[in-house]
Amino acid sequence: MKKIVISGINFFEGGALSVYKDCLDNIIKNKLNEVNNIVAFVHRKELFIEYADKITLVELPKSRKSYLYRLFYEYIYFYFYSIGKNIDVWLSLHDITPNVKANKRYVYCHNPSPFMKTEYKNIKYSYRNFLFSLFYRYLYKINIKKNTAVIVQQDWIRREFFKMYKVKNIIVARPAVTISECVYINNSNEPKNKYQFIYPSFPRFFKNFEVICMACEILERKGVIGYEVLLTIDGNENRYSKDLKKRFKKLQSVKFIGLQERKNLFDLYKTVDCMIFPSKLETWGLPISEFKGTGKSILVADLPYAHETVGNYDKVVFFDPNKPDELACLIKNQIRQENTYQDVVENKVMQPFARDWKELLEMILMSNVT
Repeated sequence: MKKIVISGINFFEGGALSVYKDCLDNIIKNKLNEVNNIVAFVHRKELFIEYADKITLVELPKSRKSYLYRLFYEYIYFYFYSIGKNIDVWLSLHDITPNVKANKRYVYCHNPSPFMKTEYKNIKYSYRNFLFSLFYRYLYKINIKKNTAVIVQQDWIRREFFKMYKVKNIIVARPAVTISECVYINNSNEPKNKYQFIYPSFPRFFKNFEVICMACEILERKGVIGYEVLLTIDGNENRYSKDLKKRFKKLQSVKFIGLQERKNLFDLYKTVDCMIFPSKLETWGLPISEFKGTGKSILVADLPYAHETVGNYDKVVFFDPNKPDELACLIKNQIRQENTYQDVVENKVMQPFARDWKELLEMILMSNVT
């Protein structure tokens, strides 16, 4: 029986927590917990109560109190915990390579901020994020070459890791996207008098909401009507969204609808006609994967992450996320159904590559990394 330790002590909500739970769900689904001793370090046990009778949970509630606590746990506490435990595999799910004693060590890196191109005009919106991206660049580097392999979600991030850190053993592991097909069934017979677009995202400056607003500004000056764009912000989330609302609130075609619960968002997916996704930085871009299930059109930033996430899809147009005039043209053509969709062929991902958690866990346990 192997002893496997999984750590993700900073996870408490959202996509990051989902990554942790996807990992544990697949361990249980494949009965790996029955033939291995699985220990999971968590922020709070109550967030993982469904696993309490199947996996040993160790709670570290102070891990989110400050980054000093986090670094203490990663580099000191875990080291002394691991001494003499004969740990076969240590899997760190949250970017940092901990200082531990284990036969095999893996780190799952899903924060792309070290590879963000700095736009100094946006520092005012998130000076903390700007400093954090610099901090993460060096945090990733600590102990990284001691890993059996580094795990990332996309091939472009693998290339960036290789360039920045000169690590060779990097596994690309695709995130799980499981969505019931029924959420896309639109039973509404209500006629629509406007062509609707949507951009679902939290307002961070690199999400690039302004390129949509500027494109709509161009179209309104030209008298283009008969459409609206739904943005999932309302101006109260942070300084960035406040400035966006103040600058573009007079636009008739832009609707600031606020952040949406997942169910409400999928209800909107049923009724809107097209997604616009202009984000400049993503680890994956989950809304793209979700919206693909509708079979509807997507206008998406012409960037490496988007090409990988779109994969094989026959209703997509890529655009330069820095050119609102180009997007304005695509929006106008989309309303008139005049866009020419681009042929997309998914590039083959180099090995080592895991299509899901099952394959990734097999690689980790079998050490199938070259």
